Amino acid sequence: MTIFLSPDTDEAAITAAAAGLRDWQQSRQELNVALVYGPVSEEDRLYIDKSPVDQLSITALSRTLGEAGLRFEILNPCEQTFIPRLTAFDVALSNLHGPFGEDGRLQGLLDYLRIPYCGSGVAASAVAADKTLCKRVMSSLGVPTPAWWEWTGGLTEWGDRPVMVKPPLGGSSVGMSLVRDRVDLLGALVDASGAQGHPVLVEEYVSGQSITVGLLELPGDSVLVFPPLLTEVHQADFYDATTKLDQDATGGVTVAAADLPAEARTAVLHYARTLWTGLGLKGSARVDFIVTEDGRVFALEVNSTPGMSAGSNFAVGAGLCGLGHTDIVLALLHEAMARPPYDVPLPTPQFTGFPGQRESVS
Repeated sequence: MTIFLSPDTDEAAITAAAAGLRDWQQSRQELNVALVYGPVSEEDRLYIDKSPVDQLSITALSRTLGEAGLRFEILNPCEQTFIPRLTAFDVALSNLHGPFGEDGRLQGLLDYLRIPYCGSGVAASAVAADKTLCKRVMSSLGVPTPAWWEWTGGLTEWGDRPVMVKPPLGGSSVGMSLVRDRVDLLGALVDASGAQGHPVLVEEYVSGQSITVGLLELPGDSVLVFPPLLTEVHQADFYDATTKLDQDATGGVTVAAADLPAEARTAVLHYARTLWTGLGLKGSARVDFIVTEDGRVFALEVNSTPGMSAGSNFAVGAGLCGLGHTDIVLALLHEAMARPPYDVPLPTPQFTGFPGQRESVS
């Protein structure tokens, strides 16, 4: 049974867990970590091309692993030798986002290769990554979420209220737009649908405070729930991709502990725990909410691979609990290594060649 910890009431347990992780680190100096990162998804390509290097998660993760004295190597999944090279490592820590990174496909590969990995498994990753599917699960769990519909082409609906248009896969608000006028809706839908014509999530725009809650799995079958954070955007209508990139370091967004009414705070934390358990998340996760002026709480999405830059929402939330970046990484590695291995009769893969580019069949 999962034990949920709060920094308000479980400070001693959190301190003990952090100390235990440091002891565990000292006994695992030979651990060989595959740090998986590369330009697979549109989201990751955007960050690699546009974001300052010191703001990238891969920079912070590399620094932390080095300072912890752990052996690691960055493996690029776009390179042909990626899979056979993976098999030489004890554990994989992925910093991939979007399709093929956090949607269950990489996790399935690692399961088949029987390589321990940090974070959620196939099912939880797939559900969390698909915004439309995740909203269906939210509803089934009794977690309120803004009204929505799915556009698959053709005529468009419009309820005379602003909507958020979202590609169903991917993060960092890539392809997302706030539409306030019906004449702009079709263009936004086409843009979000992309070249492959994916279905698009259209969500009623709910005005309010942007709240995020991080969760981190600690030893002892416990999960630390971070205090809710308030994200305030100063130079855009919403927390869009440009703001998240902060390419010019203009500081268009601030993140700090949220001062929520007691009832709203209780609801946010309750729904975060409900989604962790209901989706079967592992390792770490971040749940995003909107809290309206009158205190209503709506869940927006679940991120099963939170950004891990030094100044990320996740790192800030951990800091409010007295944990540093090293504590986060050690907790992720510990959970991966402590997870029971699959006991199935799979063959040991033999790599003799790779298929070439497959052309689509029309």
